[in-house]
Amino acid sequence: MTDWFNTVLFGIYPYICLAVFFIGSWMRFDRDQYTWKTDSSQLLRKGTLRWGSNLFHCGVLFLFFGHAFGMLTPHFLYEGLISTGAKQLLAMVCGGIAGVIALIGLTMLLVRRLGDERIRATSKFSDILLLWLLWIQLALGLATIPLSAQHMDGSVMVSLAEWAQRLLTFRSGGVELLAGKSWVFKAHMFLGMTLFLIFPFTRLVHVWSGFATLGYLRRPYQLVRARRLNLPADRQTPTRRNGAA
Repeated sequence: MTDWFNTVLFGIYPYICLAVFFIGSWMRFDRDQYTWKTDSSQLLRKGTLRWGSNLFHCGVLFLFFGHAFGMLTPHFLYEGLISTGAKQLLAMVCGGIAGVIALIGLTMLLVRRLGDERIRATSKFSDILLLWLLWIQLALGLATIPLSAQHMDGSVMVSLAEWAQRLLTFRSGGVELLAGKSWVFKAHMFLGMTLFLIFPFTRLVHVWSGFATLGYLRRPYQLVRARRLNLPADRQTPTRRNGAA
């Protein structure tokens, strides 16, 4: 029963998540481009938005690329440069710092969204759900650090990376590598895959726009006119389109 359950969660479910991630993103862009945005709440109240957003994005971007490099780089490519134990220690320290930074920023954004009546009233259910899922995911990631400290030889890290590499290269035997691993690691992995599953149905789709960063920086400013004031054009406040969430 346990083997079948693990096979479904870590051998079949990941492919479902990736399929929905790519096909769903393409369909949303093709059929409903108007919703391809972050739904910024900056105009309602700035408050802690800048600090929270910057801390969260800096931390989570470091974690994303760190996980991608650490999980998907074959062991033989770096074994001559750094040992698995040293790599794990580096991941624990750098990932821990980035995780705390991202968690602090996300907590600020979550408190802001739930604590302000106007922002909460204009928030979608998916907005609040997404923030909570990301918060839990960051907390689970930080919770894996003490567990990793109990086996500094890097064996568990190598097993998790091998699972991810076998998954993406359609090789068998990946699920067996997770046998005996802590539920915290598995919960972190499961929730991470779930974020890919819900990606096309939330504001996360704006991440794809990061591939067009240079185009974003070249776009003209958007003029925001206050309805209560009849300001001349030279006193209107310019803002970027698709502001931070």
